[in-house]
Amino acid sequence: MKTVPFSRVKRRDRAVEDESWIKDMLRRAAIGVLATSRNGQPYIVMRHFVFDEEASAVYMHGALHGRTREDIESNDRVCFSAGEIGRQLPGATASDMSSEYGSVVIFGRARIVDDEAEAMHAMRSLVEKYFSRLSYGKDYSPIMPKELAGLCVYRVSIEEWSGKRKTAPADFPGAFDYVEGERRG
Repeated sequence: MKTVPFSRVKRRDRAVEDESWIKDMLRRAAIGVLATSRNGQPYIVMRHFVFDEEASAVYMHGALHGRTREDIESNDRVCFSAGEIGRQLPGATASDMSSEYGSVVIFGRARIVDDEAEAMHAMRSLVEKYFSRLSYGKDYSPIMPKELAGLCVYRVSIEEWSGKRKTAPADFPGAFDYVEGERRG
């Protein structure tokens, strides 16, 4: 992939040029955000997704009809982002506090997958990513063409991408893992 003006990271000290890190981030990130636009109105939606390195694409699925599909049919230019949070990094003041993180931003073109074999591949890849503890053909049956007829599979062909991360030394004073809803009393 290439990094050009759309995907250039402003904070060069946090830019990740290592494509293997970017690919690994896309493989392990649990959720991504797809941004579309129609008639000048941006729209974002969180999606389960799977990165297909061989296809240089990200696949996801959604409702057969809806805003995402309408947007993509109107304007195939999209942006997709995935990331993860690391440790919380306390500081002496609120403005000194920070977090470790890693993220990838993708610019590309989206399309509705109309090829049955490609759609089946995408759906199987999604199930294998999110249900890796289960075995295909043993714990669940393969997706059938009639099931595909009730959903929409999207492919985002990657044109550009960039990676960004912030890390701190292992001994950063007071660093701790974020746990949702956890409060000190």
